[in-house]
Amino acid sequence: MPEEAAETVPAAGAGGAPALDERAAAVVERLRDRLGDGVIETGSACGSPVVRVRRDAWRRAAEVAKEELACDFLSFISGIDWQPAPRPEGEDGGDTSAPVQPAEMTFGAAGSAGRFQVFAHVESTTRHHGVTLKVDVDDAEMRVPSWVPVYGGADWHERECWEMFGIVFDGHPSLRHLYLPAEFEGHPLRKDFPLLAREVKPWPGLVDVEPMPGEAAGPGEAAGGAEEAGS
Repeated sequence: MPEEAAETVPAAGAGGAPALDERAAAVVERLRDRLGDGVIETGSACGSPVVRVRRDAWRRAAEVAKEELACDFLSFISGIDWQPAPRPEGEDGGDTSAPVQPAEMTFGAAGSAGRFQVFAHVESTTRHHGVTLKVDVDDAEMRVPSWVPVYGGADWHERECWEMFGIVFDGHPSLRHLYLPAEFEGHPLRKDFPLLAREVKPWPGLVDVEPMPGEAAGPGEAAGGAEEAGS
């Protein structure tokens, strides 16, 4: 996957986001100084810095954040699939969600080179600043270095990301399932993972649920209950 040349923080963040203040801009400059061409692009999300780095700079970015920027708190590590969710057959495009889900691939602050990314947010409890770091994930080689050697708390987050997106974290001590059975196939947070509920009933739609004990059942439920009682 080709890497992009580094870009500077815009005067007003991408998409009209608030520009970085002096403290946030200093965080970005320190990362630039230490990572060099490992920084691909930077941006602003609600006034908070976002820095996208090369895969070979991902682990080093964590070290700089912790050791030089005093970011001692790892808030989260997660993945994202920028591909638009497929529309099940029969949906007429009348999307009532807010905001309306995109029909084409779009990217957040600091951009992306493709469909998948891993991102992490760290903060300093002493200096009161934070930064979101992003790394592109190659569709053909879904793996990035683990942050566990730097932030021990990355263990659980990376396991969840591996389970839900299929992204392997090289150097993680034990990638294993958190929520799903070992024999489960697929990665539920990928946009192309089949959502059977939407195939049965196009979205948006109400989900039929059984009444709680003592509650009055609807006409269809009452009939079903009568059939069960007579069987």
